[in-house]
Amino acid sequence: MDTTNLAKDKKIIYAWLLFGIYFLMLIYMMFFGFSRSSFEESSYNLIPFKTIGNYVNNIGHYSARVIMINLIGNIIVFIPFGLFLSLLIPKLRKSSLLILVFIWLISSLELLQFVFSLGSFDIDDILLNTVGAWLGLKVLLTVRMALEN
Repeated sequence: MDTTNLAKDKKIIYAWLLFGIYFLMLIYMMFFGFSRSSFEESSYNLIPFKTIGNYVNNIGHYSARVIMINLIGNIIVFIPFGLFLSLLIPKLRKSSLLILVFIWLISSLELLQFVFSLGSFDIDDILLNTVGAWLGLKVLLTVRMALEN
């Protein structure tokens, strides 16, 4: 029995388990967190940088907390997503492929928020979330490179 492969298999199982927990928490936050309830009317934004520009141009109208959650939070929350995906699926360590897969996944979740009126479909959320996933990939690649040296 090869203990090296067994240890590696256990690490992969733990990583998938952690990803599953993270993903369930993410789904909860996207659909039920922040005191979400069903809105009577769904909202959407298909114009890139419209929402981001609104926060930047009207900074005095929003609290720092609202700005942090909507801009910085939408990036930070998805760093683990990119890290886990690229760790668990080695083919996704190529930035372009990770970004394509991630955009498909996050767009699907945004669309579900819109359909069930539990949030809005916002292209800016997709852009910010994608930056977060890309940063997660870069964190993984940087750590792996540091460990190899």
